[in-house]
Amino acid sequence: MDQKPEGELIEVVMSPSKEELEEDAEVLRLKTLLYTPEEEKKVVRKFDLHILTFLCALYMLSYLDRGNIGNAKTAGMNKDLGMTDSQFQWLLTIFYISYIVFQWLTMLWKIFPPRFYVPCVVIAWGAISSCFAAANNWGGLMAMRFLLGVLEAGFGPGVPYYLTFFYYRHEVAWRTGIFMAVSPLSSAFAGALAYGITKNELAIENWRVLFLVEGLPTIVVGIIGFYAIQNEGRTCRFLTPREQDIAAARTIKQTGTPERENKFELSEIVSSFADLKNWCCMLMFFSINVSFASLPVYMPTIIEEMGYSSVNAQGLSAPPYILTTIVVLLASWLSDKYQVRSLFICGITVIGSVGYLLLAFIDTVGVRYFACFLIAVGIFPAVPLLITWSGNCHSSDGKKGMGFVLLQVVGQCGPLLGTRIFPASDGPRYQKGCLISFGFLAFTCILALVLRFHLQRLNKKLDGEYGQVDPDVRAAVEVGQTKENFRFIL
Repeated sequence: MDQKPEGELIEVVMSPSKEELEEDAEVLRLKTLLYTPEEEKKVVRKFDLHILTFLCALYMLSYLDRGNIGNAKTAGMNKDLGMTDSQFQWLLTIFYISYIVFQWLTMLWKIFPPRFYVPCVVIAWGAISSCFAAANNWGGLMAMRFLLGVLEAGFGPGVPYYLTFFYYRHEVAWRTGIFMAVSPLSSAFAGALAYGITKNELAIENWRVLFLVEGLPTIVVGIIGFYAIQNEGRTCRFLTPREQDIAAARTIKQTGTPERENKFELSEIVSSFADLKNWCCMLMFFSINVSFASLPVYMPTIIEEMGYSSVNAQGLSAPPYILTTIVVLLASWLSDKYQVRSLFICGITVIGSVGYLLLAFIDTVGVRYFACFLIAVGIFPAVPLLITWSGNCHSSDGKKGMGFVLLQVVGQCGPLLGTRIFPASDGPRYQKGCLISFGFLAFTCILALVLRFHLQRLNKKLDGEYGQVDPDVRAAVEVGQTKENFRFIL
């Protein structure tokens, strides 16, 4: 090295290592990878077929295992075990207490490989759910409901975040809608299944058979998960090497790197608590969940008290959910097509609000049953739209992940209220619970408009700094990219 004059600062530039050069070359290759729209669509279709389909199957089992307690009640569980109405309400509430306390498990989707983490969780909750069939007292049921809440907290809330590992933000509402459509569909299936079981005389109590039939398949599907769940796009075994490169290139467009980071930055965690966007989403999710949690478990009871037998009430609880499944898919598809979340949420919650008013003040059986359709349509479709919108509101992968955690922690407190606003003493009209649910749905509509106006203001600020952006370009821009083209979805 040449001698430098005395006093002059010497700048030592370290040569990049061979590994760093190879890594940079790989990133550059993927950034400049050329592929046709048809090739990309084929990759996305494979994500839908292999990943989304399996997640939907898991969520159906999850929703069946948490919601079958309501069907078990109408099948005679309370009577056989000598439980009071207050004890039954605690069975509903204890699930959500553990479900809320363990929402931090959502972060494990980012920290541990999903391929191993998810199947272990699924197998464990399937085993717990099957054990409900052996319960002989209220205390045993309480312990198992608590554990079920812990395990399901490690799965369901993290799935919308996991979907962003594979899909762009203008693709994810439709996929989240498909995933969440499973909840009303599973409620319809649960009602039909309960009807088929309870109308026959079996060797053991019907409600015990119900838990076994819905719990044991979860263990089997969980074992399949070790093969079906994938960690990220570039390692999917169902993709060809060329398709794996395309998946990696899509990941670079989302996060700036071909591999997703498995850690959270402290600064992102702190800033998430002070973000108005997060607070609007959290309060909306809380409000929706007041009804989202209570409707499936109380729908059979509400219909039964319209004058139907317990067996027929099980069957009549299915049609509202079948219609709702169609609406969930339609609303999610239209929301992605037009890149609008807020107006769809407002329209849907208004429909649900009308349904609760009809149920609270009208005695005619036909009108009350029609109100059940309006309520289901006004609750379930709003959930995937809101979860997707929450993910759209963040400009980094870490903030998005933390936003999902906060959304679930605060939002899942809603069921603590929702599961206790329909006591048996308020039947058959359940006016108090209906009016409380009406108020929270109306509040959700107002918050959606507040968040829309806030995001409009932020977009105008970005437009003023960087100029207008073509809508087609803006829709394709993901987190991790420059603010010049990134704009918030309204």
